[in-house]
Amino acid sequence: MPWKDPLQASIPQIRDGFMAAVYYGQRCSGDFYDFLRVGPERVLFGLFDAAGDLQRTRGIVVAIQERFRSSGASLLESSDTNESEAMLELWLEVNRELMQTAAGVHPCPAFIACYNQELATICYVNSGHTPALVRDQDQVLELKATALPLGLFSHSVPDSAVVALQPGNTMLLVSRGIVEAKRRSDEYGIERAKEYLQKTAFDTAHETCVGILVDVQRFMGTAPTHNDVTALSVVRSN
Repeated sequence: MPWKDPLQASIPQIRDGFMAAVYYGQRCSGDFYDFLRVGPERVLFGLFDAAGDLQRTRGIVVAIQERFRSSGASLLESSDTNESEAMLELWLEVNRELMQTAAGVHPCPAFIACYNQELATICYVNSGHTPALVRDQDQVLELKATALPLGLFSHSVPDSAVVALQPGNTMLLVSRGIVEAKRRSDEYGIERAKEYLQKTAFDTAHETCVGILVDVQRFMGTAPTHNDVTALSVVRSN
């Protein structure tokens, strides 16, 4: 059987919109995204940023991904599941797996979330990651940190939050490599990401992701190679 990269992720279709995630070029660090359909109404997804280069962190990110998938499926499979409680328990289990695999402290900012197609809501834990951005009709909201990064403390207590996506709303999540992209001493920053999302008119999540990667390259004036540059998006179209 041919060897398969364990970091590959299959992006599911959703009936009320689109999901997508895109890496710029080849990954060199510990960024990875994942998606998992959990029952007919829920899709679990996440964007992780494990410290270190990809080769050194591969064992850690594989362990995180396997725990994210196995625990996510078991915690969220029942239609009666309390999503907020399940997301907190998932965070705790992934954090425990990371620290056991790394044999100690290993920082990993992450944004983990569950999209509920029936309710059109995103229940999330932002674990020290760059804020996710949600564009509604009039403004761009920041989904800021609700927990410390994974891999710092074995007994850290996270918090969760919920945001609703109205028809036409877009959620955009970008990696640290986008926020920290520089042109001379000027940083791209979260404010430019917000401006991009405010002005973009793309209908699909894939176009939204590709568009910000192009915007970052245009800002830098060269192809970004300083870090992994990754974007993830959820678009509700109706």
